[in-house]
Amino acid sequence: MYCLELAGEDDAFAAAEAAAGAAADVERVAPGLAVAADVDPAGVRTLAYTRHADALLARTDATIDAAVAALTAADTDRVGSVAVRARDVRNTTGVDTQRAERALGSALVDRGFSVDLDDPDHELRACFSDGVCCLGWHAVASVRDYGSRRPTDRPFFQPGSMDPLLARACVNLAGADADARLLDPMCGTGGVLIEAGLVGAAVVGNDAQKKMVRGTDENLAHYLDDYDVLRGDATRLALRDDALDCAVFDAPYGRQSKIETHDLADLVAGALAEVRRVAADRCVLVADRDWRAEARDAGWSVEARFERRVHRSLTRTVLVLA
Repeated sequence: MYCLELAGEDDAFAAAEAAAGAAADVERVAPGLAVAADVDPAGVRTLAYTRHADALLARTDATIDAAVAALTAADTDRVGSVAVRARDVRNTTGVDTQRAERALGSALVDRGFSVDLDDPDHELRACFSDGVCCLGWHAVASVRDYGSRRPTDRPFFQPGSMDPLLARACVNLAGADADARLLDPMCGTGGVLIEAGLVGAAVVGNDAQKKMVRGTDENLAHYLDDYDVLRGDATRLALRDDALDCAVFDAPYGRQSKIETHDLADLVAGALAEVRRVAADRCVLVADRDWRAEARDAGWSVEARFERRVHRSLTRTVLVLA
Protein backbone atom coordinates (compact mmCIF):
# COMPACT_ATOMS: atom_id res chain seq x y z
CA MET A 1 0.00 0.00 0.00
CA TYR A 2 1.01 3.58 -0.63
CA CYS A 3 -0.01 6.97 0.68
CA LEU A 4 -0.47 9.75 -1.87
CA GLU A 5 -0.20 13.39 -0.84
CA LEU A 6 -2.51 15.19 -3.22
CA ALA A 7 -2.10 18.74 -4.52
CA GLY A 8 -4.57 21.38 -5.58
CA GLU A 9 -8.00 21.98 -4.09
CA ASP A 10 -10.01 19.21 -5.77
CA ASP A 11 -9.09 15.82 -4.31
CA ALA A 12 -11.52 13.96 -6.57
CA PHE A 13 -9.77 15.40 -9.63
CA ALA A 14 -6.31 14.64 -8.22
CA ALA A 15 -7.26 11.08 -7.32
CA ALA A 16 -8.73 10.50 -10.77
CA GLU A 17 -5.54 11.75 -12.40
CA ALA A 18 -3.44 9.39 -10.26
CA ALA A 19 -5.75 6.46 -10.95
CA ALA A 20 -5.62 7.01 -14.73
CA GLY A 21 -2.22 5.37 -14.97
CA ALA A 22 0.08 6.04 -12.03
CA ALA A 23 -1.68 4.28 -9.14
CA ALA A 24 -4.01 1.32 -8.59
CA ASP A 25 -7.17 1.24 -6.46
CA VAL A 26 -6.93 4.86 -5.31
CA GLU A 27 -9.09 5.76 -2.30
CA ARG A 28 -9.34 9.19 -0.71
CA VAL A 29 -9.00 8.97 3.09
CA ALA A 30 -8.73 12.61 4.27
CA PRO A 31 -8.33 16.08 2.77
CA GLY A 32 -5.20 15.97 0.63
CA LEU A 33 -4.52 12.28 1.28
CA ALA A 34 -5.31 9.07 -0.56
CA VAL A 35 -4.10 5.49 -0.41
CA ALA A 36 -3.33 3.21 -3.35
CA ALA A 37 -2.68 -0.50 -3.65
CA ASP A 38 0.34 0.09 -5.88
CA VAL A 39 2.07 2.86 -7.82
CA ASP A 40 4.13 3.20 -10.96
CA PRO A 41 7.06 5.45 -9.95
CA ALA A 42 7.56 6.76 -13.49
CA GLY A 43 3.86 7.62 -13.68
CA VAL A 44 3.88 9.40 -10.32
CA ARG A 45 6.73 11.62 -11.48
CA THR A 46 4.51 12.98 -14.26
CA LEU A 47 1.48 13.79 -12.09
CA ALA A 48 0.29 17.37 -11.74
CA TYR A 49 -1.87 16.97 -8.66
CA THR A 50 0.04 14.41 -6.57
CA ARG A 51 3.08 15.59 -4.66
CA HIS A 52 4.48 12.38 -3.14
CA ALA A 53 3.89 8.66 -2.94
CA ASP A 54 5.09 6.88 0.20
CA ALA A 55 5.23 3.16 0.96
CA LEU A 56 2.64 3.00 3.73
CA LEU A 57 4.02 1.88 7.06
CA ALA A 58 1.04 2.71 9.29
CA ARG A 59 -2.22 4.62 9.30
CA THR A 60 -3.51 6.02 12.55
CA ASP A 61 -5.19 8.98 14.27
CA ALA A 62 -3.90 12.47 13.52
CA THR A 63 -1.99 13.00 16.77
CA ILE A 64 1.71 12.85 17.53
CA ASP A 65 1.23 10.24 20.27
CA ALA A 66 -0.77 7.99 17.96
CA ALA A 67 1.83 8.37 15.22
CA VAL A 68 4.70 7.46 17.58
CA ALA A 69 2.78 4.45 18.91
CA ALA A 70 2.02 3.26 15.37
CA LEU A 71 5.65 3.68 14.31
CA THR A 72 6.90 1.79 17.37
CA ALA A 73 4.55 -1.11 16.63
CA ALA A 74 5.19 -1.24 12.88
CA ASP A 75 7.39 -3.89 11.29
CA THR A 76 10.27 -2.72 9.11
CA ASP A 77 13.41 -4.38 7.82
CA ARG A 78 15.14 -1.11 6.98
CA VAL A 79 18.41 -0.06 8.58
CA GLY A 80 20.73 2.89 8.24
CA SER A 81 20.20 6.64 8.48
CA VAL A 82 16.88 8.41 8.39
CA ALA A 83 15.27 11.84 8.21
CA VAL A 84 11.69 12.53 9.28
CA ARG A 85 9.45 15.01 7.47
CA ALA A 86 6.04 15.85 8.94
CA ARG A 87 3.24 17.64 7.09
CA ASP A 88 0.01 19.20 8.36
CA VAL A 89 -1.76 18.65 5.05
CA ARG A 90 -4.07 21.54 4.15
CA ASN A 91 -3.48 22.88 7.72
CA THR A 92 -6.38 20.73 8.94
CA THR A 93 -4.96 19.40 12.24
CA GLY A 94 -2.87 22.08 13.95
CA VAL A 95 -0.18 19.46 14.65
CA ASP A 96 3.21 20.88 15.61
CA THR A 97 5.19 19.34 12.75
CA GLN A 98 8.59 20.10 14.29
CA ARG A 99 7.61 18.31 17.51
CA ALA A 100 6.25 15.43 15.45
CA GLU A 101 9.55 15.11 13.58
CA ARG A 102 11.52 15.08 16.84
CA ALA A 103 9.24 12.50 18.46
CA LEU A 104 9.19 10.20 15.45
CA GLY A 105 12.93 10.60 14.96
CA SER A 106 13.53 9.64 18.58
CA ALA A 107 11.39 6.52 18.12
CA LEU A 108 13.48 5.55 15.09
CA VAL A 109 16.74 6.11 16.98
CA ASP A 110 15.42 3.77 19.69
CA ARG A 111 15.03 1.18 16.92
CA GLY A 112 18.67 1.54 15.84
CA PHE A 113 18.46 4.16 13.10
CA SER A 114 20.85 7.10 12.95
CA VAL A 115 19.65 10.56 12.00
CA ASP A 116 20.97 12.28 8.86
CA LEU A 117 18.96 15.29 7.75
CA ASP A 118 21.11 16.03 4.70
CA ASP A 119 21.61 12.70 2.93
CA PRO A 120 19.63 9.96 4.67
CA ASP A 121 19.28 6.38 3.49
CA HIS A 122 15.55 6.63 4.14
CA GLU A 123 13.00 9.40 4.60
CA LEU A 124 10.00 8.80 6.82
CA ARG A 125 7.06 11.05 5.96
CA ALA A 126 4.24 11.68 8.40
CA CYS A 127 1.22 13.23 6.71
CA PHE A 128 -1.38 14.54 9.16
CA SER A 129 -4.81 15.44 7.87
CA ASP A 130 -8.31 15.70 9.30
CA GLY A 131 -8.50 12.68 11.64
CA VAL A 132 -5.80 10.65 9.87
CA CYS A 133 -2.03 10.29 9.95
CA CYS A 134 -0.28 8.24 7.27
CA LEU A 135 3.27 7.17 8.03
CA GLY A 136 5.32 6.00 5.08
CA TRP A 137 8.78 5.60 3.63
CA HIS A 138 9.16 8.11 0.85
CA ALA A 139 9.07 6.34 -2.52
CA VAL A 140 8.75 8.94 -5.27
CA ALA A 141 7.83 12.59 -5.80
CA SER A 142 6.29 14.28 -8.81
CA VAL A 143 8.49 16.63 -10.82
CA ARG A 144 7.04 20.05 -10.13
CA ASP A 145 8.70 22.20 -12.78
CA TYR A 146 5.57 23.78 -14.27
CA GLY A 147 6.62 27.32 -13.44
CA SER A 148 9.24 27.11 -16.16
CA ARG A 149 6.46 26.62 -18.73
CA ARG A 150 4.03 29.37 -17.85
CA PRO A 151 2.07 30.48 -20.92
CA THR A 152 3.52 33.99 -20.68
CA ASP A 153 7.07 32.60 -20.75
CA ARG A 154 6.63 30.59 -23.96
CA PRO A 155 7.88 32.00 -27.28
CA PHE A 156 4.29 32.47 -28.49
CA PHE A 157 1.54 33.63 -26.09
CA GLN A 158 -2.14 34.34 -26.41
CA PRO A 159 -4.50 35.20 -23.52
CA GLY A 160 -6.66 32.32 -22.33
CA SER A 161 -3.96 29.66 -22.72
CA MET A 162 -4.41 26.67 -20.42
CA ASP A 163 -1.95 26.57 -17.52
CA PRO A 164 0.56 23.69 -17.61
CA LEU A 165 -0.71 22.05 -14.41
CA LEU A 166 -4.21 21.55 -15.79
CA ALA A 167 -2.82 20.59 -19.20
CA ARG A 168 -0.61 17.90 -17.64
CA ALA A 169 -3.50 16.56 -15.55
CA CYS A 170 -5.71 16.31 -18.63
CA VAL A 171 -2.95 14.53 -20.54
CA ASN A 172 -2.69 12.00 -17.71
CA LEU A 173 -6.47 11.59 -17.51
CA ALA A 174 -6.43 10.81 -21.22
CA GLY A 175 -3.98 7.98 -20.58
CA ALA A 176 -1.12 9.50 -22.55
CA ASP A 177 2.27 7.93 -21.91
CA ALA A 178 5.39 7.00 -23.84
CA ASP A 179 3.44 4.48 -25.92
CA ALA A 180 0.52 6.79 -26.77
CA ARG A 181 -0.29 9.04 -29.73
CA LEU A 182 -2.21 12.11 -28.56
CA LEU A 183 -4.25 14.59 -30.59
CA ASP A 184 -5.31 18.12 -29.73
CA PRO A 185 -7.77 19.09 -32.49
CA MET A 186 -7.96 22.73 -31.33
CA CYS A 187 -4.41 23.16 -30.14
CA GLY A 188 -4.32 26.94 -29.70
CA THR A 189 -0.82 27.78 -28.44
CA GLY A 190 0.14 24.12 -27.90
CA GLY A 191 0.09 23.87 -24.12
CA VAL A 192 -1.54 20.43 -24.04
CA LEU A 193 0.86 19.14 -26.68
CA ILE A 194 3.88 20.39 -24.72
CA GLU A 195 2.82 18.48 -21.62
CA ALA A 196 1.96 15.34 -23.59
CA GLY A 197 5.28 15.44 -25.40
CA LEU A 198 7.18 15.85 -22.14
CA VAL A 199 5.67 12.62 -20.76
CA GLY A 200 6.83 10.87 -23.91
CA ALA A 201 3.68 10.73 -26.03
CA ALA A 202 3.77 11.30 -29.77
CA VAL A 203 1.75 14.47 -30.36
CA VAL A 204 -0.34 15.83 -33.22
CA GLY A 205 -1.92 19.28 -33.10
CA ASN A 206 -4.54 20.87 -35.30
CA ASP A 207 -5.99 24.36 -35.43
CA ALA A 208 -8.12 26.30 -37.90
CA GLN A 209 -6.17 29.54 -37.53
CA LYS A 210 -2.90 30.01 -39.37
CA LYS A 211 -1.60 32.23 -36.57
CA MET A 212 -2.17 29.50 -33.98
CA VAL A 213 -0.54 26.82 -36.11
CA ARG A 214 2.57 28.97 -36.48
CA GLY A 215 2.55 29.83 -32.78
CA THR A 216 2.13 26.21 -31.72
CA ASP A 217 4.98 25.18 -33.99
CA GLU A 218 7.17 27.84 -32.38
CA ASN A 219 6.27 26.72 -28.86
CA LEU A 220 6.68 23.01 -29.54
CA ALA A 221 10.06 23.55 -31.16
CA HIS A 222 11.16 25.20 -27.91
CA TYR A 223 10.25 22.18 -25.74
CA LEU A 224 10.07 19.07 -27.95
CA ASP A 225 12.10 17.35 -30.62
CA ASP A 226 9.32 15.58 -32.51
CA TYR A 227 5.73 16.67 -33.22
CA ASP A 228 3.23 17.36 -35.99
CA VAL A 229 0.97 20.39 -36.36
CA LEU A 230 -1.77 20.65 -39.00
CA ARG A 231 -4.00 23.47 -40.10
CA GLY A 232 -7.59 22.43 -40.59
CA ASP A 233 -11.20 22.28 -39.48
CA ALA A 234 -11.62 20.27 -36.26
CA THR A 235 -14.89 18.89 -37.61
CA ARG A 236 -13.10 17.46 -40.69
CA LEU A 237 -9.69 16.30 -39.57
CA ALA A 238 -7.17 15.26 -42.20
CA LEU A 239 -6.43 12.03 -40.33
CA ARG A 240 -7.40 8.44 -40.99
CA ASP A 241 -9.66 6.41 -38.72
CA ASP A 242 -8.01 5.30 -35.47
CA ALA A 243 -4.81 7.12 -36.34
CA LEU A 244 -4.24 8.13 -32.71
CA ASP A 245 -4.90 6.73 -29.25
CA CYS A 246 -6.34 9.60 -27.26
CA ALA A 247 -7.19 13.29 -27.38
CA VAL A 248 -7.36 16.36 -25.17
CA PHE A 249 -8.83 19.67 -26.21
CA ASP A 250 -9.88 22.95 -24.72
CA ALA A 251 -13.08 23.90 -26.53
CA PRO A 252 -13.55 27.55 -27.52
CA TYR A 253 -15.23 29.77 -24.97
CA GLY A 254 -18.08 31.54 -26.72
CA ARG A 255 -17.48 34.82 -24.96
CA GLN A 256 -13.92 35.31 -26.18
CA SER A 257 -12.91 32.90 -28.94
CA LYS A 258 -12.85 33.49 -32.66
CA ILE A 259 -14.95 30.90 -34.52
CA GLU A 260 -14.70 31.46 -38.26
CA THR A 261 -16.97 28.90 -39.94
CA HIS A 262 -19.18 27.28 -37.25
CA ASP A 263 -21.41 28.27 -34.44
CA LEU A 264 -20.02 27.03 -31.12
CA ALA A 265 -22.38 24.09 -30.61
CA ASP A 266 -21.81 22.71 -34.12
CA LEU A 267 -18.05 23.13 -33.77
CA VAL A 268 -17.80 21.25 -30.47
CA ALA A 269 -20.24 18.52 -31.56
CA GLY A 270 -18.41 18.06 -34.85
CA ALA A 271 -15.02 17.96 -33.16
CA LEU A 272 -16.23 15.36 -30.67
CA ALA A 273 -17.44 13.18 -33.52
CA GLU A 274 -14.18 13.55 -35.43
CA VAL A 275 -12.10 12.79 -32.36
CA ARG A 276 -14.22 9.69 -31.84
CA ARG A 277 -13.32 8.64 -35.38
CA VAL A 278 -9.56 9.24 -35.22
CA ALA A 279 -8.76 8.68 -31.51
CA ALA A 280 -11.54 6.52 -30.17
CA ASP A 281 -9.95 5.17 -26.99
CA ARG A 282 -10.20 8.19 -24.69
CA CYS A 283 -10.80 11.94 -24.78
CA VAL A 284 -10.64 14.73 -22.22
CA LEU A 285 -12.66 17.83 -23.06
CA VAL A 286 -12.18 21.11 -21.20
CA ALA A 287 -14.78 23.85 -21.70
CA ASP A 288 -16.61 26.74 -20.10
CA ARG A 289 -19.87 24.75 -20.13
CA ASP A 290 -21.18 21.20 -19.97
CA TRP A 291 -21.04 19.34 -23.30
CA ARG A 292 -22.13 15.91 -22.01
CA ALA A 293 -25.16 15.66 -24.31
CA GLU A 294 -23.05 16.43 -27.38
CA ALA A 295 -20.41 13.94 -26.24
CA ARG A 296 -22.97 11.17 -25.90
CA ASP A 297 -24.46 12.03 -29.30
CA ALA A 298 -20.96 11.61 -30.77
CA GLY A 299 -20.71 8.09 -29.34
CA TRP A 300 -18.75 8.77 -26.17
CA SER A 301 -19.52 7.52 -22.67
CA VAL A 302 -18.98 10.06 -19.89
CA GLU A 303 -16.63 8.46 -17.40
CA ALA A 304 -16.24 11.47 -15.11
CA ARG A 305 -17.08 15.16 -14.86
CA PHE A 306 -15.23 17.79 -12.83
CA GLU A 307 -15.61 21.52 -12.30
CA ARG A 308 -12.48 23.64 -11.97
CA ARG A 309 -13.01 27.21 -10.77
CA VAL A 310 -10.65 29.65 -12.48
CA HIS A 311 -12.03 32.94 -11.17
CA ARG A 312 -15.36 34.50 -10.26
CA SER A 313 -16.64 34.60 -13.84
CA LEU A 314 -15.13 31.35 -15.18
CA THR A 315 -15.52 27.75 -14.09
CA ARG A 316 -14.10 25.12 -16.39
CA THR A 317 -15.87 21.81 -16.90
CA VAL A 318 -13.63 18.80 -17.52
CA LEU A 319 -15.21 15.73 -19.11
CA VAL A 320 -13.38 12.40 -19.22
CA LEU A 321 -14.80 10.43 -22.15
CA ALA A 322 -14.28 6.83 -23.19
